[in-house]
This record gives sequence, C-alpha cells and structure tokens, in this order.
Amino acid sequence: MEIRTLRAEEFDAMMKLGEYAFQYRLSAEEKADAKMRFKPENIWGAFDEEGRLTAKLGLLHADIFVNGQRMPMAGIGGVATWPEYRRQGFVKQLLTHSLKIMNESGKLISMLHPFSFPFYRKFGFEMFGDYKKYVIPTDKLPSKEMTEGEVRRDTADIATLNQIYEAYAINYNGMMLRSEERWKHSILDDDGHTAVYYSTSGEPQGYLLYKAAKKELLVEEFVWLTEESRKALWTFISNHDSMVTQTVLAQMPADDALTYTLADPRITQEIVPYGMARIVNAASFVQAYAFHGSGEEQSWTVSLSDAHAPWNEGIWKWTLSPDGKASVEAAGLQSSADIQCDIQTLTTLMLGYKRPTELWRLGRLTGDAAAIARLEQAIPSGHTFLLDYF
Repeated sequence: MEIRTLRAEEFDAMMKLGEYAFQYRLSAEEKADAKMRFKPENIWGAFDEEGRLTAKLGLLHADIFVNGQRMPMAGIGGVATWPEYRRQGFVKQLLTHSLKIMNESGKLISMLHPFSFPFYRKFGFEMFGDYKKYVIPTDKLPSKEMTEGEVRRDTADIATLNQIYEAYAINYNGMMLRSEERWKHSILDDDGHTAVYYSTSGEPQGYLLYKAAKKELLVEEFVWLTEESRKALWTFISNHDSMVTQTVLAQMPADDALTYTLADPRITQEIVPYGMARIVNAASFVQAYAFHGSGEEQSWTVSLSDAHAPWNEGIWKWTLSPDGKASVEAAGLQSSADIQCDIQTLTTLMLGYKRPTELWRLGRLTGDAAAIARLEQAIPSGHTFLLDYF
C-alpha cells in the first residue's frame, strides 16, 4: 500500500469515491466548480499495489480560537473507503499518517465530525462540544422590541459578516477563523438570506443566516455582539409571524440562555454532541496555551499516553510562570507524576469542555488531589462551540 497526496489528474477518482461513500451526486456545473477549487496537496489517499485509490481523507488548514488566542488546526473531512477495501486498515493508516504530517507542519490540534464517536476515540479524538437546537412555535417567539439601529436584509458583504463573526468567535474555544473562500463556497449559498444589525453609529453588531420555506424559518447562524443586536434580530425573526408557523434555530451554543428570556420557555430544545478534537503536539499546545497565572511559579509532572502520536508519550514537567506562561520539558521515565491522563482527556480539559475536578471525579484524570486543584485554578473557564462543518 502507498500513502500519498493526490495528483491533479486523480480528481475524478476522488469524486467517484466520495459520491459513492456519502451517497450524493454533483451536477456537471457543481463538479466543474469543485474541480477548479480542488487542492490535491490537501487530499491524502491510500493506493493498492495496482495504483487504485482505496481510501482518502482531506485536511482543512485553519486556525481556531482557544482562550482568545489563535491555534493552528487541521480539520479532517471526507474520510471514505470503497466497501471492498473496508476493515483492512486503510483508514487507520491514513489517520496515523495524517497525524504525523500535522505534527511536522506545526499543527497543534485536529478536529473532525465523526460518523462514529467510538471509532475516532480509538485514534485519540474526543468530543469537545455540544450545541443547542430550538424549535419555536410562532406564538412563543420572543416579544418584538423597538431598537434604535436597523436591520438590513440580504447584505452579503463578507468583510462585514466576518468582522461580526470573529468578534463573536473569539469568545468560544474551537471556533474556526474563516477565509473569504470558505464564506463564499461553504457558508453562504444562493438559497439563503442574510440580515445584519447596524447600531445608530453604523457599526455592524450581529447577523442572521436564514432560509424561509414551507411555513418554516430556518436560522442557520444567529451571531450577536450586544444585547441591542440580539433583541433587534429576534424582532426581525418575529416579524415573519404571518409567514411561518415555527422557527428553527439549527445551531446555538450550549450556554445560550434563550429559554430563560422567553415568556413561555416550554419549547422544543435539543442538546447535540458535535465534533471531536485531539491535541496533535501536547508540549507545543501547552506552551502556546493562555493559563491563569497565580502570581507565583508552579509546576506539575504529567504522565501522558497517546498510542497514535508517540511524540506525546511520556512524563512531562509543566512549569507555569507567575503570569501564566508555560514551558514544557521531558521529565524522564523514572520521574513520578502528579497527574496521569490520556490525550483524549487532555484535549477535553484544555479546551474547557470538562473541568479538571470533574474529570478527576469521573476517573479520567488521576493523580494527586492538590495538584489537580491547582490545575483547576490554572485552566481558564470557557465554553466550546463550533459552527462550521467540514
């Protein structure tokens, strides 16, 4: 078996595998557009002895926010295998190889949307966030409120949308930074609408991406920066009351407080596990991480296991400066560890999805109670969220 990036002339082979595995068909126009945007250097394939493509995966290179800082990330998507080659280790080798490539290229974390959580847990990935989905009958929508600014419909200026998006995204661990290309080809579409709220000073402070069809208003993104923009956008939604019988908010952060603000909070809401992540290089990730400083230097010895990224294995000494800057060095196999965990637990802990003391109670994080209590103070409280799919 050979593992390598695809060549330009292998686009059709990649498309045939993707269409078969994910059961879709692109029109000739859509396929021509996809071919123009095809970046073979970002698609890895496994080939049999006769040079046939047996399995593939794509890497999406983007930064994400963690504690308000940018971290280089590689997203994994489009993982597919022909049925006659399944359960022969092709995807396993592709995933293991991709981790090596990510590490060599300086990526600190990887993310994906799993077809199976148990499958990807075997490779060190762990769930890192949930989202809320709301279904709201029209008679239970928030009350209409007058605001001083204005909502402009179908303002599809990417720079404006991205300005709002990044100011919102920086508050959540896991949110991707979006390129103009991503906005054009993955976020906005011809069937959807935008609504942007501008303050009286002309500052864009929130937006909706939505569709209206078959008596339903589907809100795909609801992004707001101020309470005024939140109220104005909800009033805009409520002004569709003569057109729709219900509004669906497809994806809201898990910490969203909508039901508390409703006159009648008994609406349908669902919490959906969404996305998995795994730290690629633990030492580099910890050193790039923004900890809470205690005003004094402190340290931990951490025993980390990672079966698919051997450069992470071992016992490491973390030293935290008084202002929260970390340095990491190998402590040696004979050292005793204050804390023990695997790469999955470290990932969910560092992203803030689960707190150290909670993971300790669950038995996922083991070690000295005092060391874990100090780690609890050093890890900033935060929320995870991801709007993008790849």
